[in-house]
Amino acid sequence: MIKLALVTDKPNLHIDYDMPPLLEACKQLSINADVCFWDDPSIDWAAYTAVLIRSPWDCIENLDEFFAWCDKVHALTCLLNVPSVARWGLNKLYLKDIAARGVPIIPSVFLAPDDAPEGYLVDFLDANIDSHEFVVKPTIGSYSRGVKRFVRGGSEAALAHIRALQKRGSHVIIQPYITTIDTYGETDLTFFDNTFSHSIRKGAMLMADGTVNVPTPEFRQPREADAEEQAVALSALVASAEVLGLELPLLYGRVDVIRDYDGRPMIMEMEICEPSLNLPFRGDSAMNLIKGVLMRIDRHLVDL
Repeated sequence: MIKLALVTDKPNLHIDYDMPPLLEACKQLSINADVCFWDDPSIDWAAYTAVLIRSPWDCIENLDEFFAWCDKVHALTCLLNVPSVARWGLNKLYLKDIAARGVPIIPSVFLAPDDAPEGYLVDFLDANIDSHEFVVKPTIGSYSRGVKRFVRGGSEAALAHIRALQKRGSHVIIQPYITTIDTYGETDLTFFDNTFSHSIRKGAMLMADGTVNVPTPEFRQPREADAEEQAVALSALVASAEVLGLELPLLYGRVDVIRDYDGRPMIMEMEICEPSLNLPFRGDSAMNLIKGVLMRIDRHLVDL
Protein backbone atom coordinates (compact mmCIF):
# COMPACT_ATOMS: atom_id res chain seq x y z
CA MET A 1 0.00 0.00 0.00
CA ILE A 2 1.17 3.51 -0.80
CA LYS A 3 2.00 5.55 2.28
CA LEU A 4 1.71 9.31 1.77
CA ALA A 5 2.72 12.10 4.15
CA LEU A 6 0.67 15.30 3.84
CA VAL A 7 2.98 17.93 5.30
CA THR A 8 1.76 20.88 7.35
CA ASP A 9 2.66 22.61 10.60
CA LYS A 10 1.01 22.63 13.99
CA PRO A 11 0.06 26.35 14.11
CA ASN A 12 -1.70 26.38 10.73
CA LEU A 13 -3.32 22.97 10.29
CA HIS A 14 -6.66 24.30 11.51
CA ILE A 15 -6.82 26.80 8.60
CA ASP A 16 -5.72 24.35 5.91
CA TYR A 17 -9.09 23.94 4.23
CA ASP A 18 -7.54 21.71 1.56
CA MET A 19 -6.58 18.96 3.99
CA PRO A 20 -10.02 17.32 4.53
CA PRO A 21 -10.73 16.80 0.80
CA LEU A 22 -7.18 15.50 0.28
CA LEU A 23 -7.61 12.96 3.07
CA GLU A 24 -10.93 11.89 1.59
CA ALA A 25 -9.40 11.46 -1.88
CA CYS A 26 -6.61 9.32 -0.40
CA LYS A 27 -9.19 7.20 1.41
CA GLN A 28 -11.13 6.62 -1.81
CA LEU A 29 -7.92 5.48 -3.54
CA SER A 30 -6.89 3.22 -0.63
CA ILE A 31 -3.82 5.36 0.07
CA ASN A 32 -2.56 5.36 3.64
CA ALA A 33 -2.24 9.12 4.27
CA ASP A 34 -0.84 10.73 7.41
CA VAL A 35 -0.95 14.41 8.34
CA CYS A 36 2.64 15.22 9.38
CA PHE A 37 4.35 18.27 10.84
CA TRP A 38 7.48 19.07 8.87
CA ASP A 39 9.51 19.89 11.98
CA ASP A 40 8.56 16.77 13.96
CA PRO A 41 11.93 15.05 14.65
CA SER A 42 10.27 11.73 15.48
CA ILE A 43 8.99 11.09 11.93
CA ASP A 44 10.75 8.53 9.77
CA TRP A 45 10.33 10.17 6.39
CA ALA A 46 11.94 7.23 4.61
CA ALA A 47 8.95 5.12 5.63
CA TYR A 48 6.72 7.08 3.23
CA THR A 49 6.34 6.33 -0.46
CA ALA A 50 6.00 10.06 -1.05
CA VAL A 51 5.91 13.27 0.95
CA LEU A 52 3.58 16.02 -0.30
CA ILE A 53 4.26 19.58 0.84
CA ARG A 54 0.91 21.12 1.67
CA SER A 55 0.71 23.80 4.36
CA PRO A 56 3.93 24.19 6.37
CA TRP A 57 3.28 27.92 6.43
CA ASP A 58 5.51 28.66 9.39
CA CYS A 59 8.47 27.73 7.19
CA ILE A 60 8.77 31.41 6.21
CA GLU A 61 10.06 32.16 9.70
CA ASN A 62 12.36 29.12 9.60
CA LEU A 63 13.63 29.02 6.02
CA ASP A 64 17.11 27.59 6.62
CA GLU A 65 15.65 24.76 8.68
CA PHE A 66 12.89 24.16 6.15
CA PHE A 67 15.25 24.01 3.18
CA ALA A 68 17.50 21.61 5.10
CA TRP A 69 14.41 19.49 5.77
CA CYS A 70 13.51 19.52 2.06
CA ASP A 71 17.01 18.33 1.13
CA LYS A 72 16.89 15.59 3.75
CA VAL A 73 13.49 14.24 2.69
CA HIS A 74 14.34 14.52 -1.01
CA ALA A 75 17.31 12.22 -0.40
CA LEU A 76 15.12 9.67 1.39
CA THR A 77 11.95 9.45 -0.69
CA CYS A 78 9.79 11.18 -3.34
CA LEU A 79 9.35 14.79 -2.20
CA LEU A 80 6.70 16.84 -3.99
CA ASN A 81 7.55 19.48 -4.94
CA VAL A 82 11.33 19.14 -5.12
CA PRO A 83 13.70 21.39 -3.10
CA SER A 84 14.56 23.67 -6.04
CA VAL A 85 10.87 24.58 -6.35
CA ALA A 86 10.73 25.50 -2.66
CA ARG A 87 13.87 27.63 -2.74
CA TRP A 88 12.89 29.55 -5.87
CA GLY A 89 9.14 29.70 -5.30
CA LEU A 90 9.28 31.12 -1.78
CA ASN A 91 11.16 34.23 -2.89
CA LYS A 92 9.23 36.73 -5.01
CA LEU A 93 12.39 37.49 -6.95
CA TYR A 94 10.90 34.79 -9.19
CA LEU A 95 8.79 37.61 -10.65
CA LYS A 96 11.93 39.02 -12.26
CA ASP A 97 12.71 35.60 -13.78
CA ILE A 98 9.29 35.01 -15.31
CA ALA A 99 9.06 38.61 -16.54
CA ALA A 100 12.33 38.04 -18.42
CA ARG A 101 10.48 35.24 -20.26
CA GLY A 102 7.67 37.53 -21.36
CA VAL A 103 5.16 36.87 -18.58
CA PRO A 104 3.21 40.06 -17.70
CA ILE A 105 3.67 41.01 -14.04
CA ILE A 106 2.78 44.08 -12.00
CA PRO A 107 5.46 46.67 -12.85
CA SER A 108 8.14 46.05 -10.23
CA VAL A 109 11.43 47.46 -9.03
CA PHE A 110 13.69 45.08 -7.11
CA LEU A 111 16.24 46.21 -4.53
CA ALA A 112 18.98 44.12 -2.94
CA PRO A 113 19.75 44.59 0.77
CA ASP A 114 22.77 46.77 -0.01
CA ASP A 115 21.14 48.96 -2.69
CA ALA A 116 20.71 52.64 -1.83
CA PRO A 117 16.91 53.05 -2.15
CA GLU A 118 16.59 56.76 -2.93
CA GLY A 119 17.38 56.56 -6.64
CA TYR A 120 15.28 53.44 -7.12
CA LEU A 121 12.24 55.09 -5.56
CA VAL A 122 12.64 58.28 -7.61
CA ASP A 123 12.94 56.27 -10.83
CA PHE A 124 9.92 54.17 -9.86
CA LEU A 125 7.75 57.21 -9.18
CA ASP A 126 8.85 58.83 -12.44
CA ALA A 127 7.96 55.67 -14.36
CA ASN A 128 4.54 55.35 -12.67
CA ILE A 129 3.28 58.92 -12.70
CA ASP A 130 -0.38 57.81 -12.85
CA SER A 131 -0.14 55.81 -9.62
CA HIS A 132 -1.38 57.70 -6.58
CA GLU A 133 -0.25 54.92 -4.26
CA PHE A 134 2.48 52.30 -4.25
CA VAL A 135 3.38 49.20 -2.30
CA VAL A 136 6.64 48.21 -0.64
CA LYS A 137 7.13 44.56 0.31
CA PRO A 138 9.86 42.06 1.16
CA THR A 139 10.44 39.35 -1.42
CA ILE A 140 10.03 36.67 1.25
CA GLY A 141 6.98 36.74 3.45
CA SER A 142 3.43 35.53 3.98
CA TYR A 143 0.05 37.00 4.95
CA SER A 144 1.27 40.45 3.82
CA ARG A 145 3.85 40.66 6.61
CA GLY A 146 6.08 43.64 5.99
CA VAL A 147 3.85 44.88 3.14
CA LYS A 148 2.80 48.53 3.30
CA ARG A 149 0.95 51.02 1.10
CA PHE A 150 2.20 54.57 0.64
CA VAL A 151 0.89 57.65 -1.15
CA ARG A 152 3.15 59.50 -3.56
CA GLY A 153 3.80 62.17 -0.97
CA GLY A 154 4.97 59.58 1.53
CA SER A 155 8.42 58.97 0.10
CA GLU A 156 10.24 59.52 3.39
CA ALA A 157 8.07 56.99 5.19
CA ALA A 158 8.51 54.57 2.29
CA LEU A 159 12.28 54.99 2.34
CA ALA A 160 12.32 54.33 6.08
CA HIS A 161 10.35 51.13 5.56
CA ILE A 162 12.60 50.01 2.71
CA ARG A 163 15.70 50.61 4.84
CA ALA A 164 14.16 48.67 7.73
CA LEU A 165 13.48 45.69 5.46
CA GLN A 166 16.97 45.88 3.98
CA LYS A 167 18.53 46.07 7.44
CA ARG A 168 17.13 42.65 8.25
CA GLY A 169 18.62 41.27 5.02
CA SER A 170 15.53 41.40 2.82
CA HIS A 171 15.35 42.05 -0.87
CA VAL A 172 12.56 44.55 -1.51
CA ILE A 173 9.94 45.11 -4.23
CA ILE A 174 8.30 48.44 -5.07
CA GLN A 175 5.07 48.21 -7.08
CA PRO A 176 2.23 50.56 -8.00
CA TYR A 177 -0.99 49.93 -6.11
CA ILE A 178 -3.35 48.87 -8.90
CA THR A 179 -6.78 50.09 -7.82
CA THR A 180 -8.66 47.58 -9.98
CA ILE A 181 -8.12 45.14 -7.10
CA ASP A 182 -10.51 47.26 -5.03
CA THR A 183 -13.33 46.69 -7.51
CA TYR A 184 -12.59 43.61 -9.62
CA GLY A 185 -10.48 41.88 -6.98
CA GLU A 186 -7.90 39.23 -7.82
CA THR A 187 -8.46 35.91 -9.58
CA ASP A 188 -6.61 32.98 -8.03
CA LEU A 189 -6.19 30.11 -10.51
CA THR A 190 -5.27 26.55 -9.51
CA PHE A 191 -3.48 24.21 -11.92
CA PHE A 192 -2.38 20.58 -11.73
CA ASP A 193 0.27 19.49 -14.23
CA ASN A 194 -0.32 22.68 -16.23
CA THR A 195 -4.03 21.84 -16.56
CA PHE A 196 -6.43 24.47 -15.27
CA SER A 197 -8.63 23.15 -12.47
CA HIS A 198 -10.61 26.02 -10.94
CA SER A 199 -10.42 29.60 -9.75
CA ILE A 200 -11.78 31.93 -7.11
CA ARG A 201 -12.14 35.66 -6.51
CA LYS A 202 -10.48 37.36 -3.57
CA GLY A 203 -10.95 40.99 -2.65
CA ALA A 204 -8.13 43.36 -1.74
CA MET A 205 -6.16 42.17 1.28
CA LEU A 206 -4.07 45.26 2.00
CA MET A 207 -6.12 48.20 3.24
CA ALA A 208 -5.05 51.85 3.06
CA ASP A 209 -4.81 52.07 6.85
CA GLY A 210 -2.33 49.19 6.96
CA THR A 211 -4.71 46.50 8.12
CA VAL A 212 -4.75 43.17 6.28
CA ASN A 213 -7.80 41.09 5.44
CA VAL A 214 -7.22 37.44 6.26
CA PRO A 215 -8.40 35.23 3.35
CA THR A 216 -10.86 33.10 5.34
CA PRO A 217 -13.43 31.01 3.43
CA GLU A 218 -15.92 33.88 3.75
CA PHE A 219 -13.44 36.15 1.95
CA ARG A 220 -13.30 33.88 -1.10
CA GLN A 221 -15.95 33.54 -3.79
CA PRO A 222 -16.29 31.32 -6.87
CA ARG A 223 -15.12 32.90 -10.10
CA GLU A 224 -14.51 31.29 -13.48
CA ALA A 225 -11.27 32.66 -14.88
CA ASP A 226 -11.62 33.66 -18.52
CA ALA A 227 -9.42 32.36 -21.32
CA GLU A 228 -7.06 35.35 -21.15
CA GLU A 229 -6.51 34.95 -17.42
CA GLN A 230 -5.91 31.23 -17.83
CA ALA A 231 -3.39 31.80 -20.60
CA VAL A 232 -1.39 34.35 -18.59
CA ALA A 233 -1.41 32.13 -15.50
CA LEU A 234 -0.30 29.10 -17.50
CA SER A 235 2.52 31.12 -19.08
CA ALA A 236 3.83 31.83 -15.58
CA LEU A 237 3.87 28.13 -14.66
CA VAL A 238 5.52 27.13 -17.94
CA ALA A 239 8.17 29.82 -17.47
CA SER A 240 8.75 28.59 -13.92
CA ALA A 241 9.44 25.04 -15.06
CA GLU A 242 11.84 26.41 -17.69
CA VAL A 243 13.73 28.49 -15.12
CA LEU A 244 14.00 25.50 -12.81
CA GLY A 245 14.93 23.04 -15.56
CA LEU A 246 12.14 20.64 -14.60
CA GLU A 247 11.47 17.60 -16.77
CA LEU A 248 7.78 17.57 -15.81
CA PRO A 249 5.31 20.41 -15.32
CA LEU A 250 4.78 21.61 -11.78
CA LEU A 251 2.56 19.17 -9.90
CA TYR A 252 0.47 22.02 -8.55
CA GLY A 253 0.47 25.77 -8.58
CA ARG A 254 -1.74 28.71 -7.76
CA VAL A 255 -1.35 31.89 -9.79
CA ASP A 256 -2.90 35.13 -8.56
CA VAL A 257 -3.90 37.50 -11.37
CA ILE A 258 -5.20 41.07 -11.38
CA ARG A 259 -6.21 43.41 -14.22
CA ASP A 260 -4.33 46.51 -15.29
CA TYR A 261 -6.19 49.73 -16.12
CA ASP A 262 -6.76 48.53 -19.69
CA GLY A 263 -8.28 45.28 -18.45
CA ARG A 264 -5.30 43.09 -19.29
CA PRO A 265 -4.39 40.33 -16.82
CA MET A 266 -1.00 40.35 -15.13
CA ILE A 267 0.62 38.27 -12.42
CA MET A 268 0.49 39.57 -8.88
CA GLU A 269 2.16 36.54 -7.34
CA MET A 270 2.47 32.80 -7.72
CA GLU A 271 2.43 29.98 -5.13
CA ILE A 272 4.17 26.75 -6.15
CA CYS A 273 5.65 25.44 -2.91
CA GLU A 274 2.95 25.33 -0.23
CA PRO A 275 -0.10 27.06 -1.68
CA SER A 276 -3.65 27.07 -0.51
CA LEU A 277 -5.25 25.48 -3.57
CA ASN A 278 -8.89 26.28 -2.76
CA LEU A 279 -9.80 22.61 -3.24
CA PRO A 280 -13.30 22.91 -1.68
CA PHE A 281 -14.34 25.04 -4.67
CA ARG A 282 -14.18 22.09 -7.08
CA GLY A 283 -15.34 18.64 -6.08
CA ASP A 284 -12.83 16.57 -8.04
CA SER A 285 -9.79 18.80 -7.50
CA ALA A 286 -8.35 16.86 -4.57
CA MET A 287 -8.69 13.62 -6.51
CA ASN A 288 -6.96 15.14 -9.52
CA LEU A 289 -4.06 16.29 -7.36
CA ILE A 290 -3.64 12.87 -5.78
CA LYS A 291 -3.70 11.25 -9.22
CA GLY A 292 -0.82 13.53 -10.17
CA VAL A 293 1.01 12.40 -7.05
CA LEU A 294 0.50 8.75 -8.03
CA MET A 295 1.94 9.40 -11.48
CA ARG A 296 5.06 10.89 -9.94
CA ILE A 297 5.37 8.03 -7.48
CA ASP A 298 5.36 5.60 -10.41
CA ARG A 299 8.04 7.64 -12.16
CA HIS A 300 10.10 7.87 -8.97
CA LEU A 301 10.01 4.11 -8.46
CA VAL A 302 11.07 3.49 -12.04
CA ASP A 303 14.04 5.83 -11.58
CA LEU A 304 15.29 4.07 -8.43
